[in-house]
Amino acid sequence: MNTDTADPESPPKPRITAGRAPARPAPAAALHSVSAVTVVLLGLVAIGAVIHEPVLIPPLAASAALVHSAPTLPLSQPRSVVAGHLLAAGAGYATLAVAGAGAWAAAVAAGLTLALTTLARTPHSPACATAVVIVLQTPAPTHFVPLLFGATLLLVAMEYAFSRIRRAAPKYPAYWW
Repeated sequence: MNTDTADPESPPKPRITAGRAPARPAPAAALHSVSAVTVVLLGLVAIGAVIHEPVLIPPLAASAALVHSAPTLPLSQPRSVVAGHLLAAGAGYATLAVAGAGAWAAAVAAGLTLALTTLARTPHSPACATAVVIVLQTPAPTHFVPLLFGATLLLVAMEYAFSRIRRAAPKYPAYWW
């Protein structure tokens, strides 16, 4: 039997090749992204300090990194960023009301967030962390939700502005809603 010919009935074997990872960004592009993310997060921390409310740094840091590093992805679009975090807040508070605070409930809230954002066509994986923060830290919704909404709007507005500053940067957003 000759082993040099492939069986036409068998599926092709996946080829492992070098270069599947994204290209390394140009130094100017990397500096632009890092600067934009840092400015946005410092702004959110400053706002939190002024109003004496902790800001959602873990979920919003992940959102900022995603929006500034991959501005053309569906996960990065304003619809997904803003609505994704708001759906997560709803899932977090609903889970908190039904199951109480704790790690098990936080896991359920994250899964519920993923399901809701998928069904609403607002995929944004960092929003799962928002639901977890709500279940584990039990913040007052009257303070937390407006702060979350404002922070997501600020994040989107800053990326819009930063994408216009650097001419070579992809224009953000690819779509608004």
